[in-house]
Amino acid sequence: MVTADRVVNFSPGPGVLPLPVLEQIRADLPTLPGVGASALEVSHRGAWFEGVIAEAEASLRALLRIPDAHRVLFCQGGASMQFAMVPMNVAREGGADHVVTGSWGVRAAAEGATVGRARVAWTGEADRFVRAPADAELLGALDPAADYVYVTMNETIQGVEYPSTPALPDEVVLVADASSDFLSRPIDVARYGVLFAGAQKNAGPAGVTISIVRDDVLECIPDGLPTMLDYRTYAEHGSLYNTPPVFAIYVVMLVTRWLRDEIGGLDAMAERNEAKAALLYDVIDGHPHVYKGHAEPASRSRMNVTFRLPSSDDEAAFLAGATEEGMVELRGHRSVGGIRASIYNAMPVEGVERLADFMRRFAER
Repeated sequence: MVTADRVVNFSPGPGVLPLPVLEQIRADLPTLPGVGASALEVSHRGAWFEGVIAEAEASLRALLRIPDAHRVLFCQGGASMQFAMVPMNVAREGGADHVVTGSWGVRAAAEGATVGRARVAWTGEADRFVRAPADAELLGALDPAADYVYVTMNETIQGVEYPSTPALPDEVVLVADASSDFLSRPIDVARYGVLFAGAQKNAGPAGVTISIVRDDVLECIPDGLPTMLDYRTYAEHGSLYNTPPVFAIYVVMLVTRWLRDEIGGLDAMAERNEAKAALLYDVIDGHPHVYKGHAEPASRSRMNVTFRLPSSDDEAAFLAGATEEGMVELRGHRSVGGIRASIYNAMPVEGVERLADFMRRFAER
């Protein structure tokens, strides 16, 4: 739902939250029913939060069909901390094979190299990161001795997304940064040794990172890691070794409840996201003299629609016109420029329709 007093917010993160969730937060913020205190004040050791974190995990398990052999961990430090935490926990002498499809993959490989061996097995840098590799292409690039293969499921900056989980042999430990398409569609969680996501795109506010770690990975973690950088600390203490981001996890609980009860699960969410993205890509493809999409069609993101206009002056005029009509945060990342519309789960279809209409009118002018 788009309301008159709220802008249409295409921010890449923190992203827009569902309006019913915001309304529930507003109702609960001064005093939680039956608690007598705000969600910003309660103890993480109390009964209320025990119920919150249990429901958040249960909803994530139901939505994503997470197998019993995977732990759901609520970490801090964002996805950027996972760039180092993953190799510290998972890498051995074989190191990691990184598949680099955009800027966040570049950063993950660089950070991994500070911990151990981080080989770039495939990169789309030469073509300015416009696609994800085909499965056959990827298989031919991997080192069989690598301890795991690392992918970024959706590159927020370039708007490049894997259409599905890479089809790799079962023995390959697959690690994925799923931050910006997490909960946007069903995913075969069983196939991943580690799958992590910063919450601030689709799952909640900034401050909590959800890491889903398979038991066989936990069992092989080396001793001697710093306590808060060891996945076993979170698994053994129910993510309560230290004070977790209580408020952020509470919002994750509300978002997953919204996905479950109001949207109807991830199959329904995926259909909605496909339809929203198609509204914008249809305008881009229908006006090639004005708009040029960044990603190749087979790798186009449903979360971050990126495109360019003929000149920087045209882009400035586009951004100014959109702002006048109440649509904000459309400027592309400073490293690549252009336009970027982030249309995460909570972006209402009416907001995307407004942008598509503006794009058509701008092109005609």
